[in-house]
Amino acid sequence: MTDVLARPEPAGSAFLEELRDWLTDNWDPDLTVAQWWERLGLAGWAAPTLPTESYGRGLSRADAGRVSQEIARFGALGAPAGLGMLLAAPTIATHGSREQIDAYVRDIVTGQKAWCQLFSEPGAGSDLAGLTTRAVKDGDEWVVDGQKVWTSGGQYADMGMLLARTNSEVPKHQGITYFALDMHQPGVEVRPLREMTGHAMFNEVFFTAARVADAAVIGGVNNGWAVANTTLMNERAGLGAGGGGGGGFGAMPGTVADNLARRAGDFVRAAGDSQAARRGGGRRGGQATMLINLARENGKIADPTIRQDLARLHTYGEVARYNSERQKAAREAGQDIPGMANIAKLSMSHIVRLSRDLGLRIIGPHGMLHGYDDAGRKSLDQATGKPFYAMVTGSALSAQAPPIYGGTDQVQRNIIGERVLGLPKEPSNDRVVPFSELPRNA
Repeated sequence: MTDVLARPEPAGSAFLEELRDWLTDNWDPDLTVAQWWERLGLAGWAAPTLPTESYGRGLSRADAGRVSQEIARFGALGAPAGLGMLLAAPTIATHGSREQIDAYVRDIVTGQKAWCQLFSEPGAGSDLAGLTTRAVKDGDEWVVDGQKVWTSGGQYADMGMLLARTNSEVPKHQGITYFALDMHQPGVEVRPLREMTGHAMFNEVFFTAARVADAAVIGGVNNGWAVANTTLMNERAGLGAGGGGGGGFGAMPGTVADNLARRAGDFVRAAGDSQAARRGGGRRGGQATMLINLARENGKIADPTIRQDLARLHTYGEVARYNSERQKAAREAGQDIPGMANIAKLSMSHIVRLSRDLGLRIIGPHGMLHGYDDAGRKSLDQATGKPFYAMVTGSALSAQAPPIYGGTDQVQRNIIGERVLGLPKEPSNDRVVPFSELPRNA
């Protein structure tokens, strides 16, 4: 199999030349993380997909990926990652006021604040509009009471994208408001949820008379459903497109992680210095390349069924890449491809399931072993002599989550069927009956 990552640089790369010149003039490994991210963010290179008036460059998602790769090739620390960059910044850039963009987006692109997403609730997951967390107006503030769950990175967040019910006497989609909530205040309690991987990426969050300023309402009172859909579309598009950072490997944004005062150069790997980079991890087509290399090392590359599934995995990755390019071309022409974000999310779910099954077949009985804490992982690494196996088993255990978070596969299919294909909607009166009159979770 040929190297699926070896592709010529597309035409129209003037912005990359500008970036290289800028990096030559500005990158200094002795800067603190905060100082470097401020330079990167205010120059528009941290979040290049954002509009130019919102600390971005107005580039497509595909071109933004090329920016990230160029920063990595140069040997500089990449942009701050996280849900602030992926979800909050584009949402606030779309629906926020000038003052809110300057107050919130600036701190996101410069890594000063980390964000979490306070959407799902124990009784409102797939039916997000059934949420019951309340926000009651009190002068120039709102008082928030309720509970959220499956909050990624809540333990590290400075701010939260909060959906709360502000009117129960209208249909459920019409009485929701979107807030920017300060997580560092009395009345906000974050409790990590330990997963079967051994990690605690998700949390449950409890609000007891927490407060949020009226000035932190994004997109207008009771207009939160429209704002939330912008966040969700960015989430699905981002999940479908896959990850890929710059040259960083662990610098986290925000005040909780305590990385901002550290030396930026300490978070940068030398070019080609990481096992993930050698195996193709973190780049388009990387999952297939990683497993191809692992199959070669394990002597499984000659198995025709494994070769067939490796080719299938590579094909799925290429289809996802071409869909991303189609969407890019459509947007540059002032058009759109309806449902593409939902299709990308479904594609991602399919890819992670195939990667799970294929990875476990390649490593065989070792796939039954997993370290659930640092000591366990160290013991397994010493016993097997294959530290990379932990990544395979960890990915296999976590593969059950992507088809659920960010909107379940079933929800994505409903959206495509109803909004894209025009199929009849499921019978429901929840868009005309006041939320207070609906049965619980209806």
